[in-house]
Amino acid sequence: MSMAEKKTPNPIDIHVGSRVRLRRTMQGMSQEKLGDALGITFQQIQKYEKGTNRIGASRMQQISSALDVPVAFFFEDAPADVINNATGMHETSATTYVVDFLSSPEGIQLNRAFVRITSPAIRRRVIEMVRTLADEVGVPEGENTDGQPPIT
Repeated sequence: MSMAEKKTPNPIDIHVGSRVRLRRTMQGMSQEKLGDALGITFQQIQKYEKGTNRIGASRMQQISSALDVPVAFFFEDAPADVINNATGMHETSATTYVVDFLSSPEGIQLNRAFVRITSPAIRRRVIEMVRTLADEVGVPEGENTDGQPPIT
């Protein structure tokens, strides 16, 4: 294995790290607070979240406990090409796009507010309203203005 291969994060490590970041931000927890809970530095949390450092089994169990989710949460929605170790970029970038949005301040606020709505009928109306607003600004369904894959 060459030096360049060692420096490239494994796609599954990137996916798992992005799920750690997603859950941590959904919990309103800082990298520093998660690091304190695990007895490590926030810089180590950054490396886990970027996928540059692989998360071992015992550490994964600690993280799942600290973030109050099962270990399986970190592997959910992993594209088949990542699970099978293929490096197809389309599905990986689509997953990254969704996680990046959900980790953004707007995505977190939208997600937190939306999950507080308990009525399925009202949830459907909110989705329709957002689609209508997107149509009014000239973005056809299935397209994004930022060149990213659509959220389905």
